[in-house]
Amino acid sequence: MDQAKIFELTNRVRQVQGQQLNEAMTKTSLVMPFIQALGYDVFDPNEVIAEFTADVGTKKGEKVDFAIMRDGLPAIMIECKPMGMPLDGGKCNQLHRYFPTHTSTRIGILTDGITYLFFSDLEQQNIMDSRPFMKVDFGNFNDRLLPEIQKLSKDMWDLEAALSSASSLKYVSEAKKLFAQESASPSEDFVKYFASRIYDGHVTAKVREQFASIVKRAIQEHINDLINSRLESAKVDETTTKADPAPEETQGPVEKGIETTDEELLSFLVIQTILRQTIAPSRISFRDAKTYCAILVDDNNRKTFCRLYYNGKKKFLTILGPDKKEEKFPIETEDDIFSLAEKFVEAVAQYVAAQ
Repeated sequence: MDQAKIFELTNRVRQVQGQQLNEAMTKTSLVMPFIQALGYDVFDPNEVIAEFTADVGTKKGEKVDFAIMRDGLPAIMIECKPMGMPLDGGKCNQLHRYFPTHTSTRIGILTDGITYLFFSDLEQQNIMDSRPFMKVDFGNFNDRLLPEIQKLSKDMWDLEAALSSASSLKYVSEAKKLFAQESASPSEDFVKYFASRIYDGHVTAKVREQFASIVKRAIQEHINDLINSRLESAKVDETTTKADPAPEETQGPVEKGIETTDEELLSFLVIQTILRQTIAPSRISFRDAKTYCAILVDDNNRKTFCRLYYNGKKKFLTILGPDKKEEKFPIETEDDIFSLAEKFVEAVAQYVAAQ
């Protein structure tokens, strides 16, 4: 799977949001690039068939927008809607009809090009579930879902692993929705549960009424405490990184006048994101100096693989190969960094292999 193309897709979504794209334009501009990001050739009918004929019982000639083929059989079916159309399980009737008669298909996707709902037959074999097991929103992309998407890619195909995690993904998602609802407006049963664990007396209707606001406030304060705790932890980590006494290849005292900019921090986070499937993000750190910001593995000067030169009028970065020679790339936006994903992977490969 090409992760750089996945992140490029998030940028494309931001560019087209607000426009009016019909179904055909949505397929061409958004859905086909997604299929390509998974590693499949949309122009090879051995891999992807557009307008796949899915004869079901007496209903002949019904078509599904895309079928991704594995070993000559449809493995993933994709049904598309115009961008911006609300999605729900009731809008993928063709997929529902298709599942019972084509057992090779275990994954169905309903999409408007921005949001992708992933369905399977977890509850009853060969009957597509009414609720998706995963939702991917490229308008607000969560890169924690990358490993799950990767299991359905051409080069990392692992259907068994995808289905084994699908169940937990589905019910975790439903539990999160339920918790969000209870946090905003606690139900009577939810309030009664907490009141019975805290209140010593008999839980009357009046007590439940009092505890409704108490439980809601307790949940909100607990969430705020968690957020503040993480923010404080992030501040400590950032202070520790900035206070590193040795700028790149310099073992002397810290240079004065060094200020790490938001742009440098953003680039550092983007590079961590790009490499998260190659090396643990915790192993990647940076050291700022007056002329450049160095990005390195294991906080080791000898493992520098990138330098950010953002202090001049024309910003650029360099990527260091095994010979420590710097290859220069101009940088205008974070999109330019994502386009270098393969080069970053190559640059850190030598350090991953040496673990």
